Amino acid sequence: METGSARPKAGLIDWIGLRWFFLLLSSSIGQKFVMGVTGLLLCGFLVAHLAGNLLLFAGAKWFNDYAHKLHEQWEFLIVAETGLFVLFLAHIYLAFATTFGNAKAREEQYAVKQTKIKGRVIGANSWMFASGAVVLGFVLLHLTDLRLAADGINLRGFKYTDDAFGNTLMVLKNPISRAVYVIGSIVLGIHLSHGFASAFQSLGLNHPKYMPLIKIGGKVFAVVIAVGFASIALFAPEIWRGYVPVSH
Repeated sequence: METGSARPKAGLIDWIGLRWFFLLLSSSIGQKFVMGVTGLLLCGFLVAHLAGNLLLFAGAKWFNDYAHKLHEQWEFLIVAETGLFVLFLAHIYLAFATTFGNAKAREEQYAVKQTKIKGRVIGANSWMFASGAVVLGFVLLHLTDLRLAADGINLRGFKYTDDAFGNTLMVLKNPISRAVYVIGSIVLGIHLSHGFASAFQSLGLNHPKYMPLIKIGGKVFAVVIAVGFASIALFAPEIWRGYVPVSH
């Protein structure tokens, strides 16, 4: 008599057609697959972000033109930043889900590892979680220093202007900030050195013939990204030397 009321009403998830996505995330294999996809997409963002930041070496005109043209396309910027925010949230959530899921499934193995019996060392998964946590802190600091400051939310006390080149160098020429950015870049490289190849494995692209090349490519990619970002922080005082801040 109440068969109609026993059927659940379609919710927002069903209405926008994302039921399949949540079903995918309900399995460990699905979680690793999505984590691999988000990881590779974030790698693509790192390449684009590094390319833009390396314009600091080209001088104020090049970097300011790049920054101003980017912010002029505010519709694209909103979509891109929203997409990045979703990617970061998904990647972070899946990092917690897979790490603690593995820990629960293999409590005895983790107990042995933590006691360091027979000289065991912490494995790649633990390093990935730890380095990922440091990278998250690094990203939050970077957003505080430059992205939020561009919107007038100054949490660090630096004297920002509308000169993007000067603002960036002002942050990086601070010795403490410079050290943090260099360390953050190195830890990012450590995270990528395993995460790049791991993303391909999560996607099922781990053919024995190509996986060694992918691992080598991942390490080269990690070094390029880490050295690229670290070099900007290391040479910031030299770039700043002789620079006269401009105002528009």
